[in-house]
Amino acid sequence: MVMTAIRVPRSGTGRPRTRPDIVLADRAYSSRAIRSYLRRRGIRAVIPQPSDQVGHRLRRGSAGGRPPTFDAASYKQRNAVERCINRLKQWRGLAMRTDKLAVAYQAALHVAAILIWARR
Repeated sequence: MVMTAIRVPRSGTGRPRTRPDIVLADRAYSSRAIRSYLRRRGIRAVIPQPSDQVGHRLRRGSAGGRPPTFDAASYKQRNAVERCINRLKQWRGLAMRTDKLAVAYQAALHVAAILIWARR
């Protein structure tokens, strides 16, 4: 899982943090399993609910529980990340994932990021 590979370096000494403060995701990641995993780890989730999940919950009435919280202002920050990923995918090798080794893919990712940064 991607969440286990997260390492956020600290500004001083000490080991890196492995638990983000908040996770921004799209509707595809709104499953009960993902939400419960994040809740168990104490990570706040900003994931919109798909209309079919809302309908199922409402159809169950009071047994459906209350809807999960959703912070629209935080969700708007996701736009910057999506645009950055789309700029990186302009590299054909990154978009098609043709590299067999993860090290080679990561190196191409670093080179693409440096070139995007240098153009600005």
